[in-house]
Amino acid sequence: MKETNTNNFDVAEASEEARTGSGSVRPSRTLWGDAWQRLKRNKLAVIAAIWIIFIVIVAVSADLWVPQHFGSPTEIDSASMKDMSRLPPSPEHPFGTDTLGRDVLCRVIYGARISLSVGVLATAISTIIGLIAGALAAYNGGWWDTLIMRTADIFLAFPYTLFVIAMLAVIGPGIQNVFIAIGVLGWPSIARVFRSAILSVKENDYVDAARAMGASDARIIVRHIFPNSVASVVVYATMNIGGAILTESALSFLGMGVVPPNPSWGIMIQDGQTYLATEPWLMIMPGIAILTTVLAFTLLGDGLRDALDVKMKDA
Repeated sequence: MKETNTNNFDVAEASEEARTGSGSVRPSRTLWGDAWQRLKRNKLAVIAAIWIIFIVIVAVSADLWVPQHFGSPTEIDSASMKDMSRLPPSPEHPFGTDTLGRDVLCRVIYGARISLSVGVLATAISTIIGLIAGALAAYNGGWWDTLIMRTADIFLAFPYTLFVIAMLAVIGPGIQNVFIAIGVLGWPSIARVFRSAILSVKENDYVDAARAMGASDARIIVRHIFPNSVASVVVYATMNIGGAILTESALSFLGMGVVPPNPSWGIMIQDGQTYLATEPWLMIMPGIAILTTVLAFTLLGDGLRDALDVKMKDA
């Protein structure tokens, strides 16, 4: 009897090996697992992700490794301001100094904190509002869809930057008000993207099956529709972080964003525009920081879009 059971086990194991082509069972594949494998093959997206991680680490840990001789990014030493004002790049000050004698590299590093925090927080606010609005519009339809989409059309009818400036003129400048204004006014695009994704998913058979089995609307949305619709929102939100950083820089440049002496890339460009012909580093250095950071988020978002495209799934 024992020998018969052993033989049956050997036959079953041999059948499994013949089916999989090896002695081990092939691991199951998921959308996010396949997307991760494709993303790793996208060199530009990988480089962008590495740069973003580097910027985040530098911004978060600036207090630990910024040299002491760089001084404070906000405080002004009136005693040495005349001798330190607008010094060109040197080994001691790699990015030079600004008109008030503050180290430009130090201000660029600490300015990254403001730009990243505004980008992430503003995108988080707009994404949350957009997800809720898009889900209500797409799943419920009817007057919900009409009300939410027409409201989104009204928001989109106004030039975005001017709309943000108008809101800041009411609530006042400052970093907190900046990410609130950018976040609150940025939801319509995300709502449209999420609505379109839900409309394409809600007609699938597994949604009808869940509804036939008595699943509640909330359960269907959370367990079935949301996981299969959120990929497009992830892509859009990643790119939107770069757009929020660019918007914050533009607002600070116009004097409607971060309040001096807090370091902001937009404020640094504004301060250096007068000296572009004689001391170009005052504008070039923060300009490069904005360019590379926004480009990195755009390239990463583009890579995520390709990686999450199910049409590109490997056979």
